[in-house]
Amino acid sequence: MPFRAKAFSLHLLVSLCVLTLVLAALHIGWYHWPGWYLVGALKVAAVMAVVDVGLGPLATLVIANPKKPRTEFRHDLSVIAVIQIAALVYGTLTLWNGRPLFYTFSADRLEVVQASAIDDGEIDLARKDNPAFVPSWRSLPEWVWAPLPTDQGERARIVESALQTGKDVIAMPRYFRPWEQGASDLRAQLKPINEVSGISMKKKVQLEQEMAELGDPPDRNGAILFDGRGVQAIAVFDRSSLALRAILKVDY
Repeated sequence: MPFRAKAFSLHLLVSLCVLTLVLAALHIGWYHWPGWYLVGALKVAAVMAVVDVGLGPLATLVIANPKKPRTEFRHDLSVIAVIQIAALVYGTLTLWNGRPLFYTFSADRLEVVQASAIDDGEIDLARKDNPAFVPSWRSLPEWVWAPLPTDQGERARIVESALQTGKDVIAMPRYFRPWEQGASDLRAQLKPINEVSGISMKKKVQLEQEMAELGDPPDRNGAILFDGRGVQAIAVFDRSSLALRAILKVDY
């Protein structure tokens, strides 16, 4: 095999193995469906693949020359490796900070809460007032109910904060409650697909067909909007048991 092709193939294989191990560890360890979809992780993974599996080996293909002094060749490879490692670390940290910690039900929808959405101050408050929901590096995505507090003053403050800064009760684990405690409120919010707002009629028809494929009577299941980071889904629950039946993508 020519020197240039050999160098390219070896670099491609190593890059592919390293990226696969990193993404697999994150996906298996902390990202569970629908987290990978809802936080848009595939876009970050695609950029990492372009840089680490695409541009890196291609750069090696360009610089590989059997006539080039080995010292110079190793120097060029080290520069490429540094750039690849920097891109890999940046992408890994982005995915790590964006990992889903909670799937929250609050008001009239489900929302995914990423690690980056909960600041240290909120973690300290949760550790004091609600330690059962304090996230850590080991935390896997957890389904929780995030009701507004009953105190009217605190309630108004959180609503104002959500309107002004975007920081809502779903980023305040001190107010989280077990998923089961929100059952009656969740059941009251379940609707037929055609009554869920924010979705085109064309898409609603497609989603109704997907719900029909579950094999249940049409009135058995109810739908609720599931908001992610720039993407949406529909969660389908059994109305009586509130068992999660399906999570349907809403792609346009």
